[in-house]
Amino acid sequence: MVGTIENRDVFLSKIAKQLGRTPKTEIARPTWQYHPQDRILKDATKDELVSVLAEQCKNINTDIVITNTANLPADLQKVVENFGGQSVITWKDERFQNYGLSSLMTEQWPQSNIKLYEWDSEQPEENIRQAEKANIGITISEITLAESGTAVLFSSKDQGRSVSFLPEKSIILIPKSTIVPRMTQAAHWISEKVRNGEQIASCINFITGPSNSADIEMILIVGVHGPIKATYIVIEDQ
Repeated sequence: MVGTIENRDVFLSKIAKQLGRTPKTEIARPTWQYHPQDRILKDATKDELVSVLAEQCKNINTDIVITNTANLPADLQKVVENFGGQSVITWKDERFQNYGLSSLMTEQWPQSNIKLYEWDSEQPEENIRQAEKANIGITISEITLAESGTAVLFSSKDQGRSVSFLPEKSIILIPKSTIVPRMTQAAHWISEKVRNGEQIASCINFITGPSNSADIEMILIVGVHGPIKATYIVIEDQ
């Protein structure tokens, strides 16, 4: 359903008149001479960005594991075991299969009494129920900000945002190719997709480690609004 805007021009004209201004019909995008935001980590290699990300993870209470596709199943298993196993919820995402995780998830985990639930767009209420009781949620970052240690998750019908919010622990797979210096590059990347007419997720979550809040007397509390523990698994995919 597409919404419509009614009486916009009349409304804005009244406001402009009260302010003694002439209503503007077009707004020109400003052109800036300097772009300092583009210079930070501009020439950093992917390996250097991984190092920046790893260092930042120390500040956001997040563990980081660096692996490759061959060792990913074993490394993911270790993290799941360290988090206590029990139950896992994941997106319905073919990338898990592409990373060679199908056998681990569908065969080894059931044998180890680890319950796996895959997000089902046909079962919205059950999805939330499973996410609420899951011990671990596993997602995949679309673009990752080294400077702040932020993973960017795109929600969709098969990639529910509850998977990263409701479970007690969070594991985010981070393809090395997705790592960029900072928010500047992420904004450019998303804007470029919009300009190209690509469909963008209606909900984009910028997640920086586990839930952290220092609203009360500047005392840091972890886990108030989401997972209490988080691990990033960086995958060498280049």
